[in-house]
Amino acid sequence: MTVTQPELIIPEYSLDRDCTTLSRHVLQQLQSFSPDAQDLSSIMNRIALAGKLIARRLSRAGLMTGALGLTGDTNVQGESVKKMDLYANDVFISVFKQSGLVCRLASEEMEKPYYIPENCPIGRYTLLYDPIDGSSNVDINLNVGSIFAIRQQQGEDSDGEAQDLLTDGSKQIAAGYILYGPATVLVYTIGKGVHSFFLDPSLGEFILAQENIQMPDHGSVYSANEGNFWQWEEQIRDYIRYVHRHEGYTGRYSGALVGDIHRILMQGGVFLYPGSVDNPDGKLRLLYETAPLAMIMEQAGGKASTGEQRIMDYIPSKLHQRTPAILGSRKDVDLVLSFINDKGER
Repeated sequence: MTVTQPELIIPEYSLDRDCTTLSRHVLQQLQSFSPDAQDLSSIMNRIALAGKLIARRLSRAGLMTGALGLTGDTNVQGESVKKMDLYANDVFISVFKQSGLVCRLASEEMEKPYYIPENCPIGRYTLLYDPIDGSSNVDINLNVGSIFAIRQQQGEDSDGEAQDLLTDGSKQIAAGYILYGPATVLVYTIGKGVHSFFLDPSLGEFILAQENIQMPDHGSVYSANEGNFWQWEEQIRDYIRYVHRHEGYTGRYSGALVGDIHRILMQGGVFLYPGSVDNPDGKLRLLYETAPLAMIMEQAGGKASTGEQRIMDYIPSKLHQRTPAILGSRKDVDLVLSFINDKGER
């Protein structure tokens, strides 16, 4: 009697992608195993670790005592600090403290950069980051994110004021964000295209999902907090009236910058956070929010402007410099700028 072995059936989706990890991908992008390339790969790996720890905390926050709500403090921006803001900021510090990679970290939650003296003789890099963007969404379980940029330290910085950071966006070595949602997604660029990775919880690794993302030249989505409508300049209000009157436009605004930008990156459209009567320079910070996202947009074929100049050319006068932001598909950003410049190109 012949016993027929059952045929092993492997689902098509299980082997349809090379499991390229984030650290391996960075080295492939740089086409090098030099010390600088290995440093950058290691820094990205540490950022990924911070993202994993924050994602884990977010997934359990509703079941943990003291994980949600406000701390009762305000940050340097004058904003109320959420407990998750503080946790996420501490996570980034912790994962880099013993790394030997980064000399200083600067974030929304700290007035001045945080120095790691034991790293400074060898760690030639600065990490700028927004630990939890959209933290008002945390308590109601909506999308939030982290934004980051890596810069090389220039000079000794003996006074601790980090004056070398007050330069334009071209000095960014790498930039990206982590989106915490139904899946945890990491998007990054080192100036060689934009690439996305999904966290596979079973592996504990960020696995390459899409390389060289190119956003559409035009999209139907405009993303703006229209609750500020009457605080905006008339030209911005005219643009909003225009999209209200014309078919083919859809308003989408979540209150989490990373979530809104990720939608624009993948589907096209435009994100606006213009200046207002209360905040003429806008609300978003240049060094760890708009400049990193501008680098992502441009690398993906999009555009990023303050309304007056390219965001990547903007030179800040202080660490927590704010700037208006118009980011998205090239044609959609140009349309907004045509209203600001009143060129009648519509």
